[in-house]
Amino acid sequence: MSYCTASHTTFYHRYQVVWATKYRHRVLQGAMGERLREVIGQTCSELDVQIIKGVLARDHVHMFINVPPKLALATVMQRIKGRSSRRVQMEFPDLRKRYWGRRFWARGYFSTTSGNVTDDIILQYLELHSKRDATGISR
Repeated sequence: MSYCTASHTTFYHRYQVVWATKYRHRVLQGAMGERLREVIGQTCSELDVQIIKGVLARDHVHMFINVPPKLALATVMQRIKGRSSRRVQMEFPDLRKRYWGRRFWARGYFSTTSGNVTDDIILQYLELHSKRDATGISR
């Protein structure tokens, strides 16, 4: 595991995120798929979000990303989905026939965190340290 660093911060904030097209239409292919890859990549780059791995299926996007602590995941997803929706609808006008409500992506997204430390290990660590006072001596 390699930690990332920023000014006065060391972090490991990795998220698995998945979101789908509205109505699960299978439109993420060909030129549109390539353009979405570019837009999502540019947006992540601007936000200092590292894409570890990404998969563009025909009806959903699945990514494993590293997000700096200055950003909330909700903000990252809002920017990615909003910008990509706007750009793809401007550049591919045929989509208006399917997506008449100006929304290209379905509402919401799925996310989960990643790490080598389980909840049980964290709870054990906290329990051990709750038994020590400020000098580090066990009570």
